[in-house]
Amino acid sequence: MVTATFRFYEELNDFLAPDRRKREFTVPCARAATTKHMIEALGVPHTEVELILVNGESADFSRIIEEGDRVAVYPRFEAMDVTPLLRVREHPLRVTRFVADAHLGGLAHMLRMLGFDTLYDNHFHDDDIVAICEQDGRIVLTRDRELLKRRTVTHGCFVHALKPEQQLHEIVERLDLLRSMNPFTLCLHCNAPLRPVDKAVVYDRLPPKVQVHYEKFRTCDHCGRVFWKGSHWRNMRRVLDDLFRQTDAHESGPA
Repeated sequence: MVTATFRFYEELNDFLAPDRRKREFTVPCARAATTKHMIEALGVPHTEVELILVNGESADFSRIIEEGDRVAVYPRFEAMDVTPLLRVREHPLRVTRFVADAHLGGLAHMLRMLGFDTLYDNHFHDDDIVAICEQDGRIVLTRDRELLKRRTVTHGCFVHALKPEQQLHEIVERLDLLRSMNPFTLCLHCNAPLRPVDKAVVYDRLPPKVQVHYEKFRTCDHCGRVFWKGSHWRNMRRVLDDLFRQTDAHESGPA
């Protein structure tokens, strides 16, 4: 048995026992324990970690903990590029394709609204999500900590918020997604690309009032749905405006 001192930063503290948050603490470690083993034993999924410093030097997840080590653990950085320091995984967490677990359907639809490729099915099991993550290199979105601790899940985010709009704000801010949005380009129902379509082509599929009041339409070739700028679009536009306002307020700081 060896002992090591740990310090976790920012939102990683949310996963810790209250008496270990935002402070250094010393814990016993098995002699063969790695940084990954200890970080997850303390409650933090490895997918939430972007940078590990052991005694001031960048380390990867396989680093064996030694007597007296001081371990600092950081989440994703948005304010600066720390790529030269990264050793915990081959690539930083900036891939913007997602797979959402069965409890995050509302978030999945909103991410599609922003133009982010997001796989979701309320029949997905954990093994399905892990397989998709491995095959496609997607970021796993979940409220299941144990899912994020799976060895083969290299990119993932634990979603703290409970309501879909709050979840969207959380993910957009944490992954700095605002600048890479492409709103209203994906089908909300099946995640396939939308394309413009002439009104005459879809006229017989439109409700009578829509036939009279709207001229521009998009369609999904996968499911055949037709979209126009009706009340649903206006509600989504409000969500987008809220995102922009929140980001402007965050960047400008207090007056």
